[in-house]
Amino acid sequence: MKLDQNPHRLRKDREKILEIAIGREVRARRLQQSMTVADLAKRTGLSIGMLSKIENGNTSPSLTTIQMLANALSLPITTFFRQFEESRLAVYTKSGEGVELDRAGTRAGHQYNLLGHIGANASGVTVEPYLITLSTEADVFPTFQHDGIETIYMLEGEVDYRHGDNVYPLKPGDTLFFDADTPHGPKTLVSLPAKYLSVISYTQNT
Repeated sequence: MKLDQNPHRLRKDREKILEIAIGREVRARRLQQSMTVADLAKRTGLSIGMLSKIENGNTSPSLTTIQMLANALSLPITTFFRQFEESRLAVYTKSGEGVELDRAGTRAGHQYNLLGHIGANASGVTVEPYLITLSTEADVFPTFQHDGIETIYMLEGEVDYRHGDNVYPLKPGDTLFFDADTPHGPKTLVSLPAKYLSVISYTQNT
């Protein structure tokens, strides 16, 4: 299978990112002021088509155009660059320092350590990485259900893991990638203690 996304590609089209950031900010500020695209067109003298292209990040507005938009929306011109200039977060968690918590639906004996968290971000996706440990007291529970996509990477022990009508024997080094809305979870604890990395991703609420 050929994948279109190249993880090693440098983002040479940085100007395009700036266009999208400006467009999102224009739209957000316009909506905050209960202003239609037609209203903004009248205030700026720009066409509705041009404004649509700007808001969708499909064109690179000149500084003169940005100044007109700023004046029409009564904003400083720097407002439109905030999303572009905001810091991109990275979360570093040392070994053994993940936050232990009770995740919604957690069962007795299922230890969840959250390895990092980034809230609202430009991607529109939230990712939760967990280190999950199943002890000798772990409760078998093969019917977890939640939004998003989940990836499990087995680190230690052995577990027969159910997803829907199928059961997968997970051993160290094995990976299971699945739709988390389907009932899933450990069905049989073959060799304990068992430990695996679980990464859950889902769309942010808007």
